Amino acid sequence: MLFKTRLLSLYYNDYYLPLGTHPTKRPSVRAVFVACVLVASLVVNLVVLIKHYNRFISPLDMYQELKDYPLVDADAAHSMALPEAHGENAIVTTLYSDAYAPAVAALGHSIRRTNTTVTRLIVLYLPSQVSPRALCVASSSGFVPHAVERIAPPHNGSGITPRFGDQYTKLALWSLDTLAPPVRALVYIDADCLALRPFDELFALPYALAAVPDVYGDARGFTTSVNAGVLVVRPDSRLFAAMLRALPAARFPPAMAEQAFLNQFFATDVLRLPYAYNGNLALKARSPRVWDGIRGEMRVMHYTLVKPFVSRTWGAVPLERLPERVAEAAEEKKGLFREEMTLWGRTWEETSVVYARSIDQCRSLRDSAESR
Repeated sequence: MLFKTRLLSLYYNDYYLPLGTHPTKRPSVRAVFVACVLVASLVVNLVVLIKHYNRFISPLDMYQELKDYPLVDADAAHSMALPEAHGENAIVTTLYSDAYAPAVAALGHSIRRTNTTVTRLIVLYLPSQVSPRALCVASSSGFVPHAVERIAPPHNGSGITPRFGDQYTKLALWSLDTLAPPVRALVYIDADCLALRPFDELFALPYALAAVPDVYGDARGFTTSVNAGVLVVRPDSRLFAAMLRALPAARFPPAMAEQAFLNQFFATDVLRLPYAYNGNLALKARSPRVWDGIRGEMRVMHYTLVKPFVSRTWGAVPLERLPERVAEAAEEKKGLFREEMTLWGRTWEETSVVYARSIDQCRSLRDSAESR
């Protein structure tokens, strides 16, 4: 009996728990993992909410179509306009490869349609990279070719976007005061643009550089940096030499090539122009309301995000295939730029008809720059 009582005592001492309590167990690995996921999810959601309610609001997000006045005061522009003196005003573009030849031709035709008072058109080209046939096509609508030496990227091109490797050659714009007759004022327009309306008022600007603020597709919208697709320039060969000297030492993001350099070099001195002078397709992608607001006054349309005259790999498109390429480009970006692609296609069709004789003569020329 005593032995039995002892056993019961040991049993209850070891296993007895007060009513309402439970044995203590360590949490499982799975439970710890689930708890961590829940905490992380809560933190992420809080961060997203805070950023949403405190995010940077771009002026592009606040845009309203309120104006009822013209972009340019016609009387003021007329009084400022300088008479065309011996072709000292010029419209200039560039050609670094055969792929952009039809774009230069279409740009030339679009400029002539605006009835601008400036009749001197110049295309800067690289003889080692542009074939006789392509140069002929590019100049068919009125651009006069002017050969220039390639300006190589600084630091052996480290960090540059590959397709921008030739873009530093654009700095040669400031050397055109050495031509005969000299160019005193010029409007530079990238080949991937169309002129929609005259912009003669720009030639009266007294600044070394004027340009339109750049546009981004993200929350920034636009910054104080300018886009180099349309530039108003006062050529000065001394300034050109100073730019070349500064190029190796200047600190700027290399990916955007000459555009980033120009923003660093001119910094506080560049005159910023209204968006209408550089209708960057990125603006339509970022803010369709702003695009619609400036479309009626747009002077130049800039085909940045989609180019209807080159392949998707930036290669040349045969002239006979351009209509097909335009149709393809119209469907890119879910058809966002269908209207703009159609406009370029119509302009090229007009170009190929108006300058058919010149373009036909180009077909018999060599199609390789290396065969020069």
